[in-house]
Amino acid sequence: MNGDGSAAQGGPEKHQFQAEVAELLNLMIHSVYSETDVFLRELVSNASDACDKVRYEAIARPELLAGDERLAIRIKPDAEARTLTIADNGIGMDRQELIDNLGTLARSGTKAFLKGLKDAKDGLGLIGQFGVGFYAAFMVADRIEVTSRRAGSAEAWTWTSASGAGFEVAAATPEQAARVSRGTEIVLHLKEDAARYLQPYELERIVRTYSDHVLFPIELIDDKGEARQINAASALWQRSKSEVKPEDYTQTYRSLAMAFDEPALTLHYKVEGRQSYAVLLFVPSTPPFDLTDPARKGRVKLYVRRVYITDDAELLPAYLRFVRGVVDSEDLPLNLSREMLQNNPQVRQIRSGLVGRVLSELESTATKDAEAYGKIWETFGPILKEGLYEDHERRAQLLGLARFASTAGDKPRSIKDYVVDLKPNQTEIYYLVGDSLDRLKSNPKLEAAKARGVEVLLLTDPVDAFWTTLPQEFEGKPLKSLSQGEVDFGLIPLAEEKKSEDAATDVEDDAAVLEAAKQVLGDKVADVKVSTRLTDSASCLVASAQGRDRELERLLERQNRGSGAKPILELNMKHAMVRALGAAKKEDRAQDVEDLANLLLDQACILDGEIPSDPAAFARRLNGYVVRALGGTATA
Repeated sequence: MNGDGSAAQGGPEKHQFQAEVAELLNLMIHSVYSETDVFLRELVSNASDACDKVRYEAIARPELLAGDERLAIRIKPDAEARTLTIADNGIGMDRQELIDNLGTLARSGTKAFLKGLKDAKDGLGLIGQFGVGFYAAFMVADRIEVTSRRAGSAEAWTWTSASGAGFEVAAATPEQAARVSRGTEIVLHLKEDAARYLQPYELERIVRTYSDHVLFPIELIDDKGEARQINAASALWQRSKSEVKPEDYTQTYRSLAMAFDEPALTLHYKVEGRQSYAVLLFVPSTPPFDLTDPARKGRVKLYVRRVYITDDAELLPAYLRFVRGVVDSEDLPLNLSREMLQNNPQVRQIRSGLVGRVLSELESTATKDAEAYGKIWETFGPILKEGLYEDHERRAQLLGLARFASTAGDKPRSIKDYVVDLKPNQTEIYYLVGDSLDRLKSNPKLEAAKARGVEVLLLTDPVDAFWTTLPQEFEGKPLKSLSQGEVDFGLIPLAEEKKSEDAATDVEDDAAVLEAAKQVLGDKVADVKVSTRLTDSASCLVASAQGRDRELERLLERQNRGSGAKPILELNMKHAMVRALGAAKKEDRAQDVEDLANLLLDQACILDGEIPSDPAAFARRLNGYVVRALGGTATA
């Protein structure tokens, strides 16, 4: 070496990596990165970082860009030589920087650069971490040559390494120096199993996936030496909302989500303070193809300083998985592993902020444009309702966003509208869960509520059977199922005085009828009770207050996960059929008592959308009564 610290002109200078490099390199390749494609992302990131640096330094020293003002990143595959070249005309490195930045994993050129800049965070948005991501290139290359010329320097240097064998630094050859007038050129001698990275379409795919929004042009050089830009070079989310046109949002949405529809809702904002990140999110107008994927994964892409990291960061909960878009952080490290994503406190804060902002935006839309929100709810309501089961913290907010079919009309209703229209003395919000709106509207359990003009929410999505199992309330009013436990409308006045020719029933007679039905039905039901739900129908089935709602039990039984709990049979003591049962009991007509009790149970099953447990016996009993009513003689 010469006295000034430069390498001697006689030949390359050999260096050993620091002692732990081999171990760290092996760990990084096999643990930090799960896919080899990221090597190109890392090298492009470093090149973008270098362009950012020279652009910043040129503010004070314009001569650094003289004659070469257009900053760009160039990728050139050479199938014959089996090499892949990534070059930039950024800040470049001198000899010592090559040794320091590429010879030591623990040191980062970007970090050292940041230490010398007090306000760099606001002015640069640096994305590279030379000395860490750079080594990802050894996943695909068995030999790497780096030629670099520091901006403003007359000397170019070449760094060469074959992975764990250390590295050499030498003055660049005239040919190398001529190719690099400023910046850095990285030549990868690819392994045999990495030949696909010589295919232009493969390189373009990776760039569009990981680096499409790097703010410098990324050009692909063909075998004729012609350049073609393969990235958008415009991070829309980093621009001010006032600069963006609606058609720009639509184009970006379609690109990010691989969709063809228009976004129904767009969220574009920046967060600054303890954390800095830009957000561009879209609510689609049509369901994404993977909405019902059992994995229930979100598709919001995480970027770090305009560099794609992953779309598997779970930045939004599963019940918001229909949202598409980008979150671009200024603070997170580029080499985030899945474990780091799960445990990083910064990521947790971003998640919390995103969820709150999305729900607030939905609330705002519901208030300002009910029609637009109605379309969003119609498309994604069943997915949003999953949050009522999963997100205890935001349950009240999600309940306010929900829209339900109800007995009050044909248009979906909010629970806030429901509470405004409560009847005198009504203290609960009533609902009924089923698999069909038409069947629910004709359900006999609605009869007492209808007689008093009480609105009932009609829930038909499969998820409704689950979220309603949890204690739910809105503005102090608990939600109450009409098919579970006791229901008492006694304090709520009738909508209009009902003329009834039915005499008041005798309590002792009622008890005798209930006891007779219990004896006949045995363990087919958990109990037989007087109904307060029914005014016109003879019977209905309900669940106990401690058991599962009837619809949930049916859903789980289809999956062989039912509890086996028996329903409660409720009887309308004023109904002619129930009174006939009482008369048969008094007259000791045992066969009629048995047939009537079973018919009351079977018709309650049918009204609930179920098949009687013994369809043949049901048909025989029904036929017998019809024939006798017509004056004929029933036969067995």
